[in-house]
Amino acid sequence: MRNDAMVTQHLTEWRNSLAQLIPLLEGGQATQDLQELRAGYIGMLGAHGIPDGLTVHQADLGGVPGKVITPPEFLDGRTLVYFHGGAYIFGAAAGYIGLAGRLALALRARVVLPDYRLAPEHPYPTPIEDCFTAYRSLLQEGHDPARMVFAGDSAGGALTVSVMIKAREAGLPLPAGGAAISPWADLAHTGSSMITRHGIDPLCTKEALDIQARIFLAGAPPYSPDASPVYADLTGLPPVLIQIGEKEVMLSGAMRLATRLAQHRVRTTLEVWPDMFHVWHLFAAVLPEGQQAIDNAAAFLSQTLQNNENSGLNSRPVDRPHDRTAD
Repeated sequence: MRNDAMVTQHLTEWRNSLAQLIPLLEGGQATQDLQELRAGYIGMLGAHGIPDGLTVHQADLGGVPGKVITPPEFLDGRTLVYFHGGAYIFGAAAGYIGLAGRLALALRARVVLPDYRLAPEHPYPTPIEDCFTAYRSLLQEGHDPARMVFAGDSAGGALTVSVMIKAREAGLPLPAGGAAISPWADLAHTGSSMITRHGIDPLCTKEALDIQARIFLAGAPPYSPDASPVYADLTGLPPVLIQIGEKEVMLSGAMRLATRLAQHRVRTTLEVWPDMFHVWHLFAAVLPEGQQAIDNAAAFLSQTLQNNENSGLNSRPVDRPHDRTAD
């Protein structure tokens, strides 16, 4: 049942938890101040609730720490790698056990959450490289890529695609599919929704995102294809679902990512949810649309797994033809 009062309260708590982020980043305050803000953010995410019956333990993913969530019932060998959001500056696996756990239950899969290093201490491309290292370590441990899928929100939504690209470039097998939730896919912020959704988006603004992108990129151009996958060669990737809220300033970037994927002959599903805001999935306990979106993502990923679990199609590197697709 929808609880509008709780949705409003959670949105307010989310905004308040990051109220000092931009002043800290702009003012170059002590790292300890940023660590305290990060801890408060994780506490805020934890208030959204964690489903019952999940088992959570620590993991070493090729030197990258992380967590593994196991639901009460799961299909042996089925694995979801979930990349958390937070503009590559905040967020941690511990804050996303609720959302990832709901995906675990819906998908009947174990979920692996890498705790990649964060900017400004570890700027671009370290977070992307850490997530790639985590995926590669799972392959080295014997996980079948045909039984693996990716998902992530915000920065993690971009990582869902960027790690696939890095795996393809390294000649590694790709997962069966991916779900990009409210992806921060264009760090140049060129889309019209950055203006048209200003003041409508209850959480994000172009001004704040510009600062966060600058801190993460640390001098690298925002058009870098692994940081902004809308500028990447996307040829040969597995099916991708994109979910975006209609109120989001990131709406144009998500729609452009879907278009780019389609132009590169990637099977793509785009869901634009009216009235929804950034990563509304986190609100699933009090917002029916949150759980519905999680169920949709799980259904999409489950279908890609069913298509690949017995075929071995993704158990070999992808041959990438020369990209002749115009933007």
